[in-house]
Amino acid sequence: MSVTAVTAGPKRGWRSISTWIGALIVGVAAICAVFAPLLVPHDPFAQDLGRRLLVPFWMEGSNPDYILGTDQLGRDYLSRLIWGCRISMLIGVTVTIVSALIGITLGVLGGFLGGRVDDAVLFAITTRLSIPVVLVALAVVGLLGSSVTLLVLTLGLLLWDRFAVVARSTTMQVRNLDFVAAAWCAGCSRFRILSHEVLPNIASHLVVVATLEIALAILLEATLSFLGLGVPPPLPSWGLMIAEAKDYMFFSPWVIVIPGVALFVLVLGVNLLGDGLRDLFGARTDP
Repeated sequence: MSVTAVTAGPKRGWRSISTWIGALIVGVAAICAVFAPLLVPHDPFAQDLGRRLLVPFWMEGSNPDYILGTDQLGRDYLSRLIWGCRISMLIGVTVTIVSALIGITLGVLGGFLGGRVDDAVLFAITTRLSIPVVLVALAVVGLLGSSVTLLVLTLGLLLWDRFAVVARSTTMQVRNLDFVAAAWCAGCSRFRILSHEVLPNIASHLVVVATLEIALAILLEATLSFLGLGVPPPLPSWGLMIAEAKDYMFFSPWVIVIPGVALFVLVLGVNLLGDGLRDLFGARTDP
């Protein structure tokens, strides 16, 4: 089969409705994250015990000033949900940036230089894959205390392996192509070849990995916050909101359903967008 036959197959990409749904969800989440201080109808940290556990708008007896009701401390749930989206997106993006810097650097160096450097990178990847992420994150946060900065650094140092694997494999493919050989013949330095020839040609693959890592980082943050070792209160993380609502789930189930559904929709949207980007950038082997 020729190269043309491999790469010229139809790509769904933006023609798929699921990709547009994912892009819409991620776009709304990004808007909420950036403009959260302007979008919240009430102070997400203000407590009013006289208005605790007000029901959302679809239930009888709701208050029109509190569309999604209030939590056990009388804080507006819609405001906390929007602010929680800000926290989740901030952690997801920053963790992905940290892990990308580590993983792409190791993967590109190992794939391009080969030899002992590649052996060292493979050993680092194997070592990382043998480490249980959740247990190590729990131990680190439990020993050093919970904070957003510590959470980002911990997850970023634990989630770089996918970037390294993809960057290494794609770099090994690119380094033998003609334009890299032409750059060597033109007298370009190794750094220039890596930054101007290799990285731009593997970037599409890394973008797909980044979307998956954002979703994973958001889920891990929610998991740690649910266990009380993630985002410190009173910051309204969705995982922390679920943890705080678990004592009321049988009497006011909506307090746990709302942040749970929001977390599910956001992770689904990121994965749908990543799946669409994979179809857009990836080679198809269909005849």
